[in-house]
Amino acid sequence: MHSTIDGEQIDRLFRLQGSRAVATLARIFNDLDRAEDAVQDAYAQALDRWPRYGLPENPAAWIMVTARNAAIDALRRERTADAKRQLLANLEALIRVDTSFDEEAMDDRLAMIFAACHPALSEETRIALTLRFAAGPTVTEIASALLVPQPTVSQRLVRAKHKIKRARIAFAIPEAANLPDRLHDVLRAVYLIFNEGYASSTNRSLVRADLCEEALRLAELLERLLPGQSEVSGLHALVLFHDARRATRVDESGELVLLERQDRSLWDRRKIERATSLLEGASRHSAGPYLLQAMIAQEHARAATWEATNWRKILDCYESLAAIEPSPVVELNRAVALAYADGDEPGLRLLDAMAARSALLNYAPFFGARAELLQRVGRRAEARASYSRAIELTQSITERRFLEGRLAGLTPLESH
Repeated sequence: MHSTIDGEQIDRLFRLQGSRAVATLARIFNDLDRAEDAVQDAYAQALDRWPRYGLPENPAAWIMVTARNAAIDALRRERTADAKRQLLANLEALIRVDTSFDEEAMDDRLAMIFAACHPALSEETRIALTLRFAAGPTVTEIASALLVPQPTVSQRLVRAKHKIKRARIAFAIPEAANLPDRLHDVLRAVYLIFNEGYASSTNRSLVRADLCEEALRLAELLERLLPGQSEVSGLHALVLFHDARRATRVDESGELVLLERQDRSLWDRRKIERATSLLEGASRHSAGPYLLQAMIAQEHARAATWEATNWRKILDCYESLAAIEPSPVVELNRAVALAYADGDEPGLRLLDAMAARSALLNYAPFFGARAELLQRVGRRAEARASYSRAIELTQSITERRFLEGRLAGLTPLESH
């Protein structure tokens, strides 16, 4: 055992490692409720033991073993001998206390994602379920990622678990012929996992390295599972380009650093080179949404300075993206790119045209982007109002501090 640990640290460890245990137990039971109950039991034991005795040498293995043992105890109480024999054998063979995980072996979390993306489930349910049980974000974080209320997410999760049980959906990677039907949602889920790690909506720090690394690993596994798929390569390249900048996202005091002010010499060139190689292989195919987003990220990665950024190329990519997969967030980013390519006023006009859309009225980045452009064109009073609305809406502590700083820098003058 190592040093003692508090409840917040335990919660943070269980967020990801617990979801891995849920995925493995769900494969064995084919029952999410049983898997969750076992991991919840392990969590209760951790809250009792870890603060007193310290962190285990291998927390992931401890969680898996303890959850497995809880599942075995529950199974022995609940099932008849014949019905439980094979399940008990599977559980008992699962892992020994001294076993270390082989991250290259069969990945139960990827199997969980494919199960959650089964076409029998509605699209909105598939995404919520995938996020919750593949990487462990809270319901609050999922609601933030999907721009929907928390009760809606909770209801979707309950319905999804019932549907999986009724439809007897297996927690397994499907046969190759059935992969394309689920691929779009799987890619989206992995990217949402990465986004929550890269810009955490509720964590004290902006960046959650555990979720970023989990998404990167899942993208790598998908690349191996589906070699030559341009959108898989596009997603893998996209998260690599973004993750190459992860270390420069915040300064030493934990404050947000805008892309234009980041120290580019600290960007991870090996990840950028790997992402560039993936794009070169995928560029022979027609560009899908993730390939286009990766091309946008590549333009930022290849620019030696902020001023050298090819905003015209980025704008072209956003316009192509809006044509094949329109969304309010894509339109927001297109407006920002337009402002840098053609001037603040055209970008602001596009944002103003979007202002009435209900999907963006509770989206903090929209008001933050609008405030920046309003400030640049001298409409200070309106900029203050937009900054205030962005502060009100954001759940990220780091982003809220940044926005408060921008608002404080504005003097309370009337607009011109």
